[in-house]
Amino acid sequence: MSPSGSPLGSEALQSGGRRLRAVGERLFVGLQTVLPQHPLSRLVHRLTRLPAGPVTHLAVRAFVRAYGVDLHEAAQPAASAYRTFNDFFTRALRADARPLDPRPEALLAPADARISEIGSLTGGRLLQAKGQSFDVQALLGGDPRLAATFADGAFATLYLAPRDYHRVHMPVSGRLRSAFHVPGRLFSVNPVTAARVPRLYARNERVVTLFDTAAGPLAVVLVGAIFVGGIATVWQGQVTPPRGRRLQHLQLPTPAPTLARGAELGRFDMGSTVILLLPRDSVTWLPEQAAGQRVCMGKALGLLTASPAS
Repeated sequence: MSPSGSPLGSEALQSGGRRLRAVGERLFVGLQTVLPQHPLSRLVHRLTRLPAGPVTHLAVRAFVRAYGVDLHEAAQPAASAYRTFNDFFTRALRADARPLDPRPEALLAPADARISEIGSLTGGRLLQAKGQSFDVQALLGGDPRLAATFADGAFATLYLAPRDYHRVHMPVSGRLRSAFHVPGRLFSVNPVTAARVPRLYARNERVVTLFDTAAGPLAVVLVGAIFVGGIATVWQGQVTPPRGRRLQHLQLPTPAPTLARGAELGRFDMGSTVILLLPRDSVTWLPEQAAGQRVCMGKALGLLTASPAS
């Protein structure tokens, strides 16, 4: 038998640790399949909107400590300034907290997030995680004509962790063309679940927004997750929790709004994922913006080939 301090003993310990992690990950994902995802999320939706005074302030302070939230960036930096936990979670930032990349051709990160995957569509499919991919048509609610718009195009998937700023902004100026809600499951969207749940983003509830931009059509997909008590847009207000089980087109304002690059598009009431879709040859991703990289809203993800005006 190898001594515990020998290379063989160390390898055995590492192998045992990997097996334990794999078992834990399978249990984590398996539990999500049997949990009542929507009722639990509706419960969180209600609880996070309760004005609980000192209890709310205590919960905010505990969350800030646990996740390392930088409240100095917030427009309201004091925990006692928030009436409900959801007010804190969807907090606004100071006007100078997220400067936009000054290059007019820069495609901006729409949120504070970690890049899950970024690259090109292959045969109408997006990379979800190593060994996992899913169909863009399914992500877009099953519409083949809409999916064809992005054939061989570009995509970026960005994961918003609990500590992140949870408002979503425009990566480039665009005029709203349409928006719709796709009902679905509410699996967690963290890296463990993304690696183990096939077609995760095309199975989860989501809000698809489509814009016409100087670089061509743009899809910004807001993907829901367990305990995400709601998804809202600036023109619609609250879109989820959902009502009904069919795809629902959202009524647009008249005239349809044009949102400037960096303008707020919507928000998550809890952490989730944003997916960007662009047409073929419309953007070149910056080499430093790779899977695993953290980005702040307003930083450049890539450079648009059309060089739109700012």
